[in-house]
Amino acid sequence: MDRALHGRGDVRAAVEFGRQNYWLTSIRGGGHNAGGLGVCDDALVIDLTPLRSVRVDPKAKRVRVAGGCVWNEVDHATHSFGLAVPSGTISTTGVAGLTLGGGIGHLTRKYRLTIDNLLSADLVLADGRFVTASTKEHPDLFWAIRGGGNFGVVTSFEFRAHPVETVHAGPMLWEMDHAETVLKCYREFITQAPEELNGFFAFLTVPPVPAFPERLHRRKMCGIVWCHCGGPRKAAQALKPAREFLQPAFEQVGPLPFPALQSMFDALYPAGLQWYWRAHFLKTLSEQSIRVNIEHGEKLPTLHSTMHLYPINGAAARVGTEDTPWSYRDAVWAQVIVGVDPDPANKDLLVAWARNYWQAMRSHSVGAAYVNFMMEEGVEPVKGAYRNSYGRLVAIKAKYDPDNFFRGNQNIPPQG
Repeated sequence: MDRALHGRGDVRAAVEFGRQNYWLTSIRGGGHNAGGLGVCDDALVIDLTPLRSVRVDPKAKRVRVAGGCVWNEVDHATHSFGLAVPSGTISTTGVAGLTLGGGIGHLTRKYRLTIDNLLSADLVLADGRFVTASTKEHPDLFWAIRGGGNFGVVTSFEFRAHPVETVHAGPMLWEMDHAETVLKCYREFITQAPEELNGFFAFLTVPPVPAFPERLHRRKMCGIVWCHCGGPRKAAQALKPAREFLQPAFEQVGPLPFPALQSMFDALYPAGLQWYWRAHFLKTLSEQSIRVNIEHGEKLPTLHSTMHLYPINGAAARVGTEDTPWSYRDAVWAQVIVGVDPDPANKDLLVAWARNYWQAMRSHSVGAAYVNFMMEEGVEPVKGAYRNSYGRLVAIKAKYDPDNFFRGNQNIPPQG
């Protein structure tokens, strides 16, 4: 029998039902997880999507967000006050999943990760207790959920918001023949650029939509999606060197409301696509790794498949490596290799391309990846993602979820 959730009391009842009946239980927030970890077969799914509310305190620059929200609902509410919460790059992403894993996006270099802007969270624990986690209440749990997830059902989040309204943003695209030049210039530029400027690199196949010239439709290209949040004069100055890399074959960079940037690529990734992705953290882009990237980027298997390099330097790198479980503050990029297609028949094609690409890049990475870009890959990749923080997470898991009730995720078991 289906029953909609109406509040955290219903969440508590669902958790108790799952625990008392020894059911495998998963938590579905926005339903965006590419690995499908928000749902499980022959089990209980606690679907938070009915819990949808956003309340903005513009004076305090704080935002309270219910656990079933997606980011476009937050953007809509905050933009009215000239504010934004650092989040991702697709506005249909769930707030809960993105936050609990870390949160990389257009504002990372200036305003850090989403977890760095989390002030408190209300949770239902495995034993049915309601708790608030913050620096003052259950500080160990608050530390753990900022990148560790895995410890309870978050029914609401409290975020710090920042003055972001109109940004200077959009894509620049170059022919694939110029990918080596663009990557080398980008490698040097993004590590020195002002923190107001963010830009993620991508290999892509240009979609056949009116936003792009017909001559470019279905062509494999490389590109950078820029976002400058420091005003038009500073943006023009900051982006000038980018335009001097090499004349773009296409450019659509200009003033945009921040929610327009956040939702710019939503239509390319509707619900129901088949996903397979692998990921790395990178500290450098060596000459050899650039060649490896181009070799595999030229073989994008489908229209929706892509590779992104998200910069995680700037302000995000000034948080201590053990201040949150998100411990790779010393990396420069989070790379994600994404095989996507609407047709399940192309599964093997997507998986083979992504795995081959990932394997070829392993020796150029730090040997770990961002948990939000991981599939079900076993215990060792999870340990690698948390590095020296893993033991502390295990201890906190043993305290708050000793029976490992919440295990439909990148799991941290209470016994290590």
